[in-house]
Amino acid sequence: MRVLHLDTGREMRGGQLQVLSLLAGLGAGNTLLTASDGPLMQEARRRGIEVQPLSMMSIASMARDSDIVHAHDARSHTWAAAVAPGPLIVSRRVAFAPKNSIMSRWKYGRAKQYLAVSEHVKRTLIDAEVPEERITVVYDGVHLPERTATGDRIIAPASDDPMKGNDLLRAAADLAGFRIHFSHDLGADLPTASLFVYITRSEGLGSAALLAMAWGVPVVASRVGGLPEIVEDCHSGILTDNNPPAIADAILRALSARDSLAANARRCVEQKFSVSHMVEKTRRIYEQIV
Repeated sequence: MRVLHLDTGREMRGGQLQVLSLLAGLGAGNTLLTASDGPLMQEARRRGIEVQPLSMMSIASMARDSDIVHAHDARSHTWAAAVAPGPLIVSRRVAFAPKNSIMSRWKYGRAKQYLAVSEHVKRTLIDAEVPEERITVVYDGVHLPERTATGDRIIAPASDDPMKGNDLLRAAADLAGFRIHFSHDLGADLPTASLFVYITRSEGLGSAALLAMAWGVPVVASRVGGLPEIVEDCHSGILTDNNPPAIADAILRALSARDSLAANARRCVEQKFSVSHMVEKTRRIYEQIV
């Protein structure tokens, strides 16, 4: 089976990391097209993944020799819908509904199957009149480190995105006297964490929360989007409303129950959110379509 993967992202974010994990797990027969000057191209080459520059012309040319085209972001979905002749699969990671326009309806009618990153994202597609039988939930997968975190820092992802809620978290930290480390490199910082805080106003799933859980770091997360599907309240983490007093209280409760939350969080990833689960479910969908 030959699958052509498309990703137009020019930053290394959660979606791009999932593409790399998927391609490494699938192995031979899978080719990635991505921006020639982007970090995804460089990292794919470093990992020995077959990768070539992305353009409308390269999609049209290589799609003819592929059994499936898999678009991993919105722009590559548009391009593939326009020029790829064969079966199209689209990964959908965002929590907002598609636009209701003639062009959008054509584009969303073109895909044979959608891989929604959560039940929440699936519902947004159904609300946009995508037939339910063309949507499968495939959760993100993360690798389980050999050891667990052994630090005492409260860590949150650094972001300038106003939808990510770091303004609320800063207000909560000031209110309760916490010191928050806003991380630009979760891979390096999570091994020194005691707690991970993920405050956001919208979220398809929250792969950064899964990464923390894999390290055995409990998560305090907003009760929005797909986050309640991965953070089980008072079991593997604490869910909170998006206001500073509630966030501060959730952090206090998580710290007081850290050990049990940490063990449950890591076990949850191992049982439900591993890379192998994500790869095998995707592979089965490919086989059903071909």
